Amino acid sequence: MTDTDKTIVVVGTGYVGLPAALLLAKAGYDVVGVDINENIVRAINEGVMRIKEDDLQALMDEPGVRANLRAQSTPCEGDIFIIAVPTPLDHRKKIAEMSYVDDAVESIIPFLRPGNLVIIESTIPPLTCRERVTPMIEKATDLVIGETLHLAHCPERILPGDIFYEIIHNDRIIGAMNEEARDMAADMYATFVKGELFKTDDVTAELVKLMENTYRDINIALANEFDAVAETLKIDGREAITLANKHPRVNILYPGIGVGGHCIAIDPWFIKEVDPSNSRMIFTSRLINDGMPARIASKIRKAVREIDNPKLVVLGAAYKPNVDDPRESPAIEIVRLLVEDGYDVAHYDRLIDGMEYESLVEICKGADMLAILVPHDETMAELERTRAEVEQVMRTPLIVRYQ
Repeated sequence: MTDTDKTIVVVGTGYVGLPAALLLAKAGYDVVGVDINENIVRAINEGVMRIKEDDLQALMDEPGVRANLRAQSTPCEGDIFIIAVPTPLDHRKKIAEMSYVDDAVESIIPFLRPGNLVIIESTIPPLTCRERVTPMIEKATDLVIGETLHLAHCPERILPGDIFYEIIHNDRIIGAMNEEARDMAADMYATFVKGELFKTDDVTAELVKLMENTYRDINIALANEFDAVAETLKIDGREAITLANKHPRVNILYPGIGVGGHCIAIDPWFIKEVDPSNSRMIFTSRLINDGMPARIASKIRKAVREIDNPKLVVLGAAYKPNVDDPRESPAIEIVRLLVEDGYDVAHYDRLIDGMEYESLVEICKGADMLAILVPHDETMAELERTRAEVEQVMRTPLIVRYQ
């Protein structure tokens, strides 16, 4: 049996699982996408992409992909099982919410056979494969991880808005407790990944993914803290950062409204969860970035404090510019804080379903402030074209960009 004669069962068909399923189907595998959402199952079987990327839709439309890919709501027997479900943050406890991974693993247990490979693509705290997934499988079956069943952790490295390119061209980490599992996983990914495949153990792979996003979180926090200091000193923080970056070995980021998305805002907490005593900088950075929405909301309040019953128009609900993903969006938290305080807020984002608008001129009629929280390229281009008209229809022509 060649690699592409195998059946691959992908549990979870969202931003991570579905692109992988499409590329594996293109490579010639028999691919079964599993999702508990019947609407997603139906969409896949009808060839409809719910992720708004033209390259992915074109891939879905290929006859070979359509022939090799089917979706259903429950798993089935296969040779390789990929777990690609969300691992959100339990915001109260600040730990990983593992119920989706647990349910996914439990759902495939009845179909596991000797020689199968299980790959966890979901982002998970270190030691999850050894101390959570392995006991679950071995307790429920006669299989032994590393002997009769293989387990690997191969974290995704993709960017919403550019998933197709990144899933193919980015390097991948292949982590497993034994060499055979690493080789099996690497052979599968090599059928579509053009980046390098780096093999290591499972715990290292788990930590590496978290380190990547934590590095970015810490640097964002540093920029936001520099900006706060500059504000205290009554100087322009962005100008100060620009000048500091003239140093040949300095590259400070620019401040923003906080950190969102399903990775940077969440993954650092998973490191703190497993080793709180050695993650003090990580914890502090999380506090700084999580505190940014309140800080931005305070700035907006100060900007309109002299206006009676101010009407606010807020642009941007995605977690960052030029994506249609609102997960963990600091902009949404800013608006929530303002509404909670009793402000009249109209919130729009052309890239988010249900939040679209026809024109800036139309939505700004009678407004006292236009607050741009997420500067999509499309948004800023429209503002540049129509700024004079927008200011003319506003009651108080106050337009402020916050990142």
